[in-house]
Amino acid sequence: MGWGNARLNEAAAVCAAQLPATGLIWWIGNLLGDDYAYAGAYGALAVFALACLLVAAPLILPVLGLAHAMAQIVPAEALARLAVRRARGPLWAWHVLCAAGLGVGWAALAGLLWDWPFTVTAPLLAALGVLPVLGLGWLRRRTRGFWGVWLPSLFASVGLFLLVFLGGVLATTTGIVEEYEPPALSAGQLTGVWRGDEGAVLTLGTGGRAELTDLPTEPGSADPYAEPLFAVCDGTGTWLLDDKGAHDPYGDGSEGRAGVVVRLDGECGRETYWRIGGTESEPELFVPFGDPDAPDVRILTQD
Repeated sequence: MGWGNARLNEAAAVCAAQLPATGLIWWIGNLLGDDYAYAGAYGALAVFALACLLVAAPLILPVLGLAHAMAQIVPAEALARLAVRRARGPLWAWHVLCAAGLGVGWAALAGLLWDWPFTVTAPLLAALGVLPVLGLGWLRRRTRGFWGVWLPSLFASVGLFLLVFLGGVLATTTGIVEEYEPPALSAGQLTGVWRGDEGAVLTLGTGGRAELTDLPTEPGSADPYAEPLFAVCDGTGTWLLDDKGAHDPYGDGSEGRAGVVVRLDGECGRETYWRIGGTESEPELFVPFGDPDAPDVRILTQD
C-alpha cells in the first residue's frame, strides 16, 4: 500500500506530538549542563526562545512532523514491508526496528558532518522513531478526517510535555538529577595537548612550561567591549593550576571556578584564565571573551 495524503497526514501528526516534549528534554539537559560562566544570559535567552516556540508551535509542528515522517517513519515502513516478504514477524515490529535503525543511520551521518556525539544522538534518534510507529498503528484504527488525526496529536503533545515538565521538576528538586559540577583535575591530569577551533593548540608541559599555537588570549585592552575580543598568539609561556579559582574574573576575588592561568613570555596578549569544564573523562578548558552577557566562548579539548 502506498503513502497517500491521508497516511502522510497521520504520520506527520504522530511525529509532531512528541516534538515539544523532546525539545523540553533538550532544554532541561542544557540547563543542567555546563553554562560556561554565563548562565544568566543563556537562561534568559533559552526561556525567550522557548516562549517564542510555544507561540509558533501550531504553525511549526506540522511542518517539522512531516519532515520527521519523511526522513524516518515513511522509509522505515517501506523497509519493513520488504523485510516481511523475506522474513517472519508482524509488520509493526519490523517497522519499529527499521525506524530505530534509520535513526542510528542518521546519527552516524550527523557525527560525520557535524561531529555530534554518536553515543548520545544514536539512542535519541532511534527512540524518536519508536513512539510515532506505535502511535501510527493506534491512530489508523481509531480516527478519520483531519481533526480526528490532529486533535489526538494535540492532546498527546500536551500530555507528554506536562509529563516531562513535572518529571524534570521532581528529578531536580529531589536530587535524582544533580546540577553540573566541573571536574576536579590535578596538574598531572591537565598536562598534555589541548586543541580548539581554527587550529588553536595549547600544550601544558611538566614544570609549568606552556607552548601556544594560534591560541586566543586576553587582548591588550581590559575593556570587555573593545575590539578585537581576543588576541591570537603563538609562542611560549608558563602555566599554573588555580584550584581555588582566585584568578577567575567571574569569581568573588578570593574564590571562583578552578582553572589554568597561562602567562606568555612575549608581548602578545595578556594573562589568560582558562576555566576547567567538561567531565573527568572528557575535560575542557574554556574562556568567555568579550561582553559578559553575550560572550564569545572559546573551548579547548584534551587529546
